[in-house]
This record gives sequence, C-alpha cells and structure tokens, in this order.
Amino acid sequence: MNKIILDTNCYTAFLAGDPKILQALTEAKITYMSIFVLGELYAGFKGGTREKENLSILRKFLDKPSVITVNASIETAALFGMVKDILKQSGCPIPINDVWIAAHTLECGAALVTRDQHFLRIPGLRLWENN
Repeated sequence: MNKIILDTNCYTAFLAGDPKILQALTEAKITYMSIFVLGELYAGFKGGTREKENLSILRKFLDKPSVITVNASIETAALFGMVKDILKQSGCPIPINDVWIAAHTLECGAALVTRDQHFLRIPGLRLWENN
C-alpha cells in the first residue's frame, strides 16, 4: 500500500498500540488524514479528560513528513454527492462523516484503514486488508 487514509477508529487503535495498524502506517509511503477524521478526533478530545495530551500527540503525528492533511475541495464535494447517491439508491446509508471520509479516500486514490464494515457498501472504495 503506497497511500492510506486513517479512519478515526484506527488512529485510536494505533495510539493503543495495535500492531496491525502500526504495520499499515509503517508500510505506507503517504498517510492522509481527512479533515473530517480530525473533526471527529477533536470532538472526542473535548469529551475526554486528556484533551491537551491528546492534542499534543495528534500534532506530533500530523508533523511527520509522511502525513498529509486533506481538506475539502470541489472534487471532494462531487465525490461526496456521488457516494451519498449510490448509498441512497441501494438503501444502505452510512454516517454522514463516513461519506465524507470515503470521498476523500477516493479523491486521494488511497486505501482506507478502518474497522467499519459499512464502507464495504461503497463500490470502488479500496479498503485496507486487515490480515
């Protein structure tokens, strides 16, 4: 895997020391962090008791040369619309932030590192193989 996007649940698993997530991060040349994943993380930090510590750890992670933050663009919006429509037509909606994360994954040509099975409903979305 050359390029990955790290979903919220896998960033958390990485911090908890999950060796499979660490391996995915080590093998990737580029790790993208979606602005929508960052929003979920910041919301979680606000609700926790270690906000400053979590922010410091996240900043260090984001400062790594192989980590690139992905902001929303017109292309992201167009892909979001396409994915949301596909899911609506199939009658299988997923959480709205995950539609945005899927759009970023498609836009970046990356594989999504996630534990959420509902991403399997999105045609063409490459998912990390959790072997």
